[in-house]
Amino acid sequence: MIEQSIFLKAIDPLMLYGANNQLLQVLQSFFSKLKIIARGDELKAIGPENEITRFVAVIEQVFLHIERHNSLTAADLEELLFENNQQGNGKTHGDSEILIFGQNGKSIRARNHHQKEMVKKFKTHDLLIATGPAGSGKTYMAVALAIKALRNHEVKRIILSRPAVESGEQLGFLPGDLKEKLDPYLQPLYDALLDMMPARKLNDLMDKNIIQIAPLAFMRGRTLEKCFVILDEAQNATIGQLKMFLTRMGEHAKFIITGDVTQVDLPKQVPSGLLHAKDLLSKIEGIAMIEFDQKDIIRHKLVQKIVQAYETNNEGPKPNN
Repeated sequence: MIEQSIFLKAIDPLMLYGANNQLLQVLQSFFSKLKIIARGDELKAIGPENEITRFVAVIEQVFLHIERHNSLTAADLEELLFENNQQGNGKTHGDSEILIFGQNGKSIRARNHHQKEMVKKFKTHDLLIATGPAGSGKTYMAVALAIKALRNHEVKRIILSRPAVESGEQLGFLPGDLKEKLDPYLQPLYDALLDMMPARKLNDLMDKNIIQIAPLAFMRGRTLEKCFVILDEAQNATIGQLKMFLTRMGEHAKFIITGDVTQVDLPKQVPSGLLHAKDLLSKIEGIAMIEFDQKDIIRHKLVQKIVQAYETNNEGPKPNN
């Protein structure tokens, strides 16, 4: 273990560390093997020699960027980190488009054809509906795009929503406060968020209402401006609920709706709002539709075979239409 001090000289510490140390946290997340300490104009790193060498090289590139542009955003820093990581692995910058760096410097990027299509279309569409089987990464990509938009100051808040059909939206029967009531339904979204940022940072953003949990049943009457809103498991929303959700969209908002139309848990007599919306909105300009399939599944290799077996099975209960 060695220790290395770097002095900022003429560089404003706030510009390098970011508001509330946001940029410093990005650095720490990427260099998980180092202990990084910032004290005024001194930046100290403690850890293995090879990691210290990489860290110094990155900081030198960051200093050059600040001198040239007199600014440093989270997107700028992540790009510099990505370039350094690719060079270290002998890869080129164009190897794959990165979205963000997650925990321990993990690069988050599209991993299959439809994830790439989702990222591409979301650049030019404010509303995207992504459907497909479990494990295809549609929700994970939605969360990654939301975190990227928040870090780049494109939106002010991230709002997560999901139908709580198991309790018939009667959330009052569950113990605890609102967050505790919704946690079982939103766990997949939490898992994705925790893969992309430290738990302490996530809790801080939730305490400040920058990341919000909004039950679908409680969204009526709101106008969501400059927000990134994700509605997960939308196949379990009714037609009325989905119409209400869609009409919450305000100026400079981004909406992603995800769901699996083969796993509808609504009562048989209640049609899925997601199926209805896909048919109704498919030709409206500004709305993108992405259809994932079993080839996109990126979980355990058995998951793809399981999905295929259920799709080809002609016996047993049919999906709710």
